[in-house]
Amino acid sequence: MLFARDLGGIRSSHVSSIVVTEKSRRLQEGVFPAIWIPTDSQGCLLESEMAEIMNFTARCGATGFMVLGTTGEFPHLEISERKRVLEAARRHSGELPILANVTDIRPRVVADLGRFARSAGADAISLMAPYYYPLSPADQQEFFIRSAEAAQLPLFLYNFPERAGYKIDLETIAAVADRVPMLGIKQSGGDFEYHKDLLALGRKKNFVVITGSDTLLPETMALGVTGAVSGLSNGLADLVVNTYRAVKAGKTRDQIPDAARLAVVSDLIGKIEFPYNIAATIAARGLPIGHPKHLVSAASKARLEAMIAEFRRLYSEWNLLG
Repeated sequence: MLFARDLGGIRSSHVSSIVVTEKSRRLQEGVFPAIWIPTDSQGCLLESEMAEIMNFTARCGATGFMVLGTTGEFPHLEISERKRVLEAARRHSGELPILANVTDIRPRVVADLGRFARSAGADAISLMAPYYYPLSPADQQEFFIRSAEAAQLPLFLYNFPERAGYKIDLETIAAVADRVPMLGIKQSGGDFEYHKDLLALGRKKNFVVITGSDTLLPETMALGVTGAVSGLSNGLADLVVNTYRAVKAGKTRDQIPDAARLAVVSDLIGKIEFPYNIAATIAARGLPIGHPKHLVSAASKARLEAMIAEFRRLYSEWNLLG
């Protein structure tokens, strides 16, 4: 693990200078689309296409944006392209806050991206546990704390064991929350029960829990979750926002038509691999998805087109087109 001097001279004393602004606190509650990043055949950002998606979600009532998240396929993007995305996202975000995911397994890259995110106008950073090589809890703490110091931005941890290979345990989260301004944690993946443990810790350490399970908002919000970072919001932000607002108003799942529609979507997207199942929900809404970021077989292309057609039929029934 590389220590502070290896991250550009950032020292522990810099933690106290990280400012939590009113705008960054707006990232603690609401619906935050995990923005899909359309690229051309060379992997370069299609800025106007990304802006079209961002504008659609904003019109639907999105609270802010998660940029360069898992749905945005950040591991496929060159570092220079990730920086372009951050700059473009700020240009098209209006007054909405930006949560910049600067995850990488290389501490120097994380530090560089964190500093760049701050200079580009991001309001907080998000970090997954470094993937591929598992780290001890103590080394995870060092990674998260030094990364926040380098960025000089408030932190959202991002727990996604299915991608990282291991979960961020409660002791690690508590230690990080004691050292840096931690706004919250995003809980993704299949371990629904972990929301409960995180919420209990958040009440003690003064951070919120945001879910990645956007189709389970009625259930997670009933526990105390304050919102969602939502891949489905790229093409279905209206359904996700309506569900969120209905739950906030005291309604239960069986009283929310859009929650039922999202459940139908959830059942269908398992027919094709993530994240191209998300791409299908976007394209069916008439929004641009760009070129695939990795090699895709003819069979997978056919499955994608079939899923797009299936979603278009559904959207037509739900009066979402036109």
